[in-house]
Amino acid sequence: MEAAAGMSAASDGGRRPLRVFFLPFFARGHLIPMTDLACRMAAARPAEVEATMVVTPANAALIATTVTRAVDAGHAVRLLRYPFPDVGLESGVECLGTVAQHDAWRVFRAVDLSQPIHEKLLLEHRPDAVVADVPFWWVTGIAAKMGVPRLTFHPVGIFAQLAMNNLYAIRSDIIRDGVAAPSVIVPGMPGKEIAIPPSELPEFLLQDAVLSMEWDNIKAAQLAGFGVIVNTFADLEKTYCDEYRRVDARRAYFVGPVSLPLDSAVHRGGDGNVDCLEWLSTKPSRSVVYACFGSWACFSARQIRELALGLEASNKPFLWVVRSEDSDGLWVPEGWEQRVADRGMVVRGWAPQLAVLAHPSVGAFLTHCGWNSVLEAASAGLPVLTWPLVFEQFINERLVTEVATFGARLWDGGKRNVRVEDANTVPAEAIGRAVAGFMEGGERWDKMRARAGELAEKARAAVSENGSSWRDLHRVIDDLTEANASRVRSNGDS
Repeated sequence: MEAAAGMSAASDGGRRPLRVFFLPFFARGHLIPMTDLACRMAAARPAEVEATMVVTPANAALIATTVTRAVDAGHAVRLLRYPFPDVGLESGVECLGTVAQHDAWRVFRAVDLSQPIHEKLLLEHRPDAVVADVPFWWVTGIAAKMGVPRLTFHPVGIFAQLAMNNLYAIRSDIIRDGVAAPSVIVPGMPGKEIAIPPSELPEFLLQDAVLSMEWDNIKAAQLAGFGVIVNTFADLEKTYCDEYRRVDARRAYFVGPVSLPLDSAVHRGGDGNVDCLEWLSTKPSRSVVYACFGSWACFSARQIRELALGLEASNKPFLWVVRSEDSDGLWVPEGWEQRVADRGMVVRGWAPQLAVLAHPSVGAFLTHCGWNSVLEAASAGLPVLTWPLVFEQFINERLVTEVATFGARLWDGGKRNVRVEDANTVPAEAIGRAVAGFMEGGERWDKMRARAGELAEKARAAVSENGSSWRDLHRVIDDLTEANASRVRSNGDS
């Protein structure tokens, strides 16, 4: 085990700071917001909180810049590195964003193999509290053995969590009726009725998978733990937050968007292509559609080609992020790059998404509806075109289009499926028509833009002093500090 890039806040001979360890899952969509949370907690009480990110070497590299900026600002944030379990992956391949699709199971296997490593590390360092990602459900037992609080960190929003909880309760019915059955009404949801075709439900609800086998353990550990921290803000999911506090956690803290404020947006999550920001500055205000589909899910070569032709057919400026695995150029239609050179840019690999979304030239976001992207779009005040691909993204889409109403579906013309290989290819003509119509505006588009602007104001207010997320962040610290003081008093009396 190796500790690095940190500082101790136990200075001036004062009270020892609250030492909180953060254990993220091996995926950028989990690692980055948990790092933001750790830095936010340390910044909220610089003399009182010491935050330590417990990560493998390659994942440490992705967050090193964020941690260094926090340390340079005088905040007590540390890295504690441990070796990635040997699951048959190449050296340096340690998260879902860098693993080939057929090897994704190895990353989940690494979760199981990391349990003894985490236990040894926690028992050695004896933090005052542990914030562990959802897959590490067994940390609740380790923390109980140590007598310290364990909080679950959820990188997925409340709406999707409630929906999946309630759908899991009728999982046997969903499996019996099959994927060809009519839309499933999500039971027990407050507010409007939510209906989802079985083909758009997370696969663990339809067949045995890693998550279906671990779901009961995850939920039991969550309810037995100290509480849950969620990267969301109350005004985005208000009705659902109230229900969540009632049924799904002993304590619930809604502390997002943890990506705000945007003081380190350019290098968040790794070294991205910053040239795209200069390119955006050459385009008119609100003229560019930003297209990005996350670091994990992938398209077929045929679908990537149709997307390229569709962006061309829209005749609108675009900035498109293509996964490194898809950047070999084999999908590029002949002459395409030359035809779109004056109004299109392709970023291969990682883009500084927060900085892109905040840029005044960007007018809309074509997204896969991963939770981080949904939250970041709302925070930036951008309306979205939705193209969900996997897991809970189709559920997130319902929040965007039917509840929060700051986005619209890209395409309704064919079969969609969480199994990308079973989904219809979205044709270029439909993509071009949807993007052009969205960017050209009209009453419906203007309402979505206005709604997105309202959400951005509420997101900023939530993380500002005395905002709902600001209060919950400080409540986490206060509750953990009191729990630690109580433990110390109890140990002193024994």
